[in-house]
Amino acid sequence: MSTSTTSLDALDVRLIALLTEHPRAGVLELSRLARVARPTVGARLERLEQAGVITGYGPDVDLTAAGFPVHAIVSLEIAQGAIDQVAAELDAIPGVLSAHATTGSADVVCQVAAASHADLHATLLRIDRSSAVMRSTSVVVLTEVVAPRVLPLLRSAPLPVPSRAPAYRVKEES
Repeated sequence: MSTSTTSLDALDVRLIALLTEHPRAGVLELSRLARVARPTVGARLERLEQAGVITGYGPDVDLTAAGFPVHAIVSLEIAQGAIDQVAAELDAIPGVLSAHATTGSADVVCQVAAASHADLHATLLRIDRSSAVMRSTSVVVLTEVVAPRVLPLLRSAPLPVPSRAPAYRVKEES
């Protein structure tokens, strides 16, 4: 996880929104949609990529449609100082989609997906086999209430508006 931050302005957020809405759009199409010069869009995207703000352009995958309809959240209490061991063991389990070190009663919280309840059970047993896992608690996800998203958060911050070349300024009607 990166500790440095990059200040975003309104154009950066607009480009991220356009990429979300049109994930297969190229720089030329994005410049047309954003009404900004193509080199500006290219430079902005490169800066956002280098800063680690944009981390990829891969497809969004619906796990249920891909054959993995059973999802669970798993909380782990682990042995003191065993985070590296647990991280390596969880990384080796294909059904573990993500794992986060946390505060509170759980030391690690995982998101898990499986093809069936039996497959989920096998994954949970594999997690519990770790000598570093002292206790695990799992809850089965019934339905997604809010899908993973970033745009509402990015849009909620007050953003500076970049200056624009005179040719791109919108003329006010008299």
